[in-house]
Amino acid sequence: MGLTFAEKILSAKAGKKVIPGEIVEITPDLAMSHDNTSAISKTFYEIGVDKVFDPDIHIVILDHCSPAATEKYAQNHKIVREFVKKQGIKKFYDINAGICHQVIAELGLARPGTVIVGSDSHTTHLGAFGAFSTGISRSEMAVIMATGKIWLRVPESMRVILLGMPPKTTFAKDVALFVVGQVGADGAIYRSIEFSGPYIDSISMDYRVVFTNLSVEMGAKIGYVKPDERTFSYLSLRSNKSYQPVYSDSDANYVQDIDLDISNLPPQVACPHAVDNVKSVEEVVGTKINQAFLGTCNGSRLVDWKVFALILKGRKVHPDCRLICIPASTQVYLDSLKAGYISTILEAGGVITNSGCGPCLGAHQGIPAPDEVVISTANRNFKGRMGSRDAQVYLASPATVAASAVKGQISDPREFL
Repeated sequence: MGLTFAEKILSAKAGKKVIPGEIVEITPDLAMSHDNTSAISKTFYEIGVDKVFDPDIHIVILDHCSPAATEKYAQNHKIVREFVKKQGIKKFYDINAGICHQVIAELGLARPGTVIVGSDSHTTHLGAFGAFSTGISRSEMAVIMATGKIWLRVPESMRVILLGMPPKTTFAKDVALFVVGQVGADGAIYRSIEFSGPYIDSISMDYRVVFTNLSVEMGAKIGYVKPDERTFSYLSLRSNKSYQPVYSDSDANYVQDIDLDISNLPPQVACPHAVDNVKSVEEVVGTKINQAFLGTCNGSRLVDWKVFALILKGRKVHPDCRLICIPASTQVYLDSLKAGYISTILEAGGVITNSGCGPCLGAHQGIPAPDEVVISTANRNFKGRMGSRDAQVYLASPATVAASAVKGQISDPREFL
């Protein structure tokens, strides 16, 4: 019997053949933390060590509340800056870089056949590059800093196979939300989800990450897309470091295969207050909104800004709606600026802020008031996620969010495309 990707890569790291359910101790290739490094550093020193075991495997990116919105956040940032300097962590990116997952991808640090851990649940994002990439706790990150090691349980593996090609007016976010709705929030708990099918093969890395990012919203330990020429081409422009792709064996054992036909899939919307509460856009058209948000690690790359600007070109944001746009990284900001997308959105009445997570986690830069309705390109819409327990958050593609901003209510983007 062959091995799945997850089994094969953890076998290589552990130096022996492993099976699902087995606990292995491994050294990750990359360990990411962000603003929460301030809390991690406190735990690190409580362990009783003074020096990070291997500073070179760590990367720290300030993105969750950048620039700092309160004195508490400012103090946390100060602690992080002092810690990385003292510990010799060279891969440190301050408030001017962008969202951690996007920045790591742009730097070419997410490479096939590597193990990446991050003290952020959406670290599954980087599995689109053929990496075993997963979120861990702050205390686990502190232990990695102290010992260079982490325990991981080998996950069972399942496949999501997308059949057919969706209409051109249905985007990756629509397809990914459909998958979440079909699998469910608890349908892949501690599993490895492998995404495949002609659609996955055809889309860019900027769209593949949407699927692996949302893997955690189904309970998965990792999401994975097999690396191919698109992957290799993306990385060749960003890094000259070598890597060894890892692929599942043809006779590997999967606990479940889910085949989903997306050939006639309309735009999708995740309704309050669960990511798997997914409906077609026709079912929620007309819902009045107070705010539209283009941003986060799940929906604010250059491809997203392009379609957003296409819909807003020559139009205005509805007077009863606020539009907040946050690029996923400073590079996305610069590229959008050069392409004219920024000016188009500003002329339409949108507000542009610096790259970072912003209101996604309810920290700053667009927290809704109680009873307000938001439509967002984010990856979570739990009660209170954006900072107000009494607000309602809908999740959708950038195209649907743009169309809704223009009309002041949830709208079908096919009217504009």
